[in-house]
Amino acid sequence: MYSKILVPVDLGHLEKLSKALNTAIDIARHYKATLHYVTVTNSTPSSAAHSTRELEEELGRFAEEQGKDHGIDTSWSMITSPDTAVELEKRLVSAVRETGADLVVMASHVPGIGDKLHFIHSNAANLVKDTDVSVFVVR
Repeated sequence: MYSKILVPVDLGHLEKLSKALNTAIDIARHYKATLHYVTVTNSTPSSAAHSTRELEEELGRFAEEQGKDHGIDTSWSMITSPDTAVELEKRLVSAVRETGADLVVMASHVPGIGDKLHFIHSNAANLVKDTDVSVFVVR
């Protein structure tokens, strides 16, 4: 049913993603699908790496370790953006299309007052609206 699963990751906050990562792994095993890990980052240093090159190397190591540890096929890509706060959703939509993903598994934040009043739209909601793939949101 699914052959390529896109999983957005922030290597600086893996502790908050464990449930979504494990869900993606379970689905990939079940359908013998490839997990494609994607990171959208600013071009400036972050808590995960000192440079975009270092971050891409870290993402590659992470994806390879996940594949070996869980017996699944993995791939990865890093997308650099001048302003991830503004462009994250657009970049994730592009990643879905470019990778040929047929499912997205992603973590969600706990909704706050802005979400409840519809001031802030979720990244997952925009992926549902702007792509034709299923989106599995994990809290």
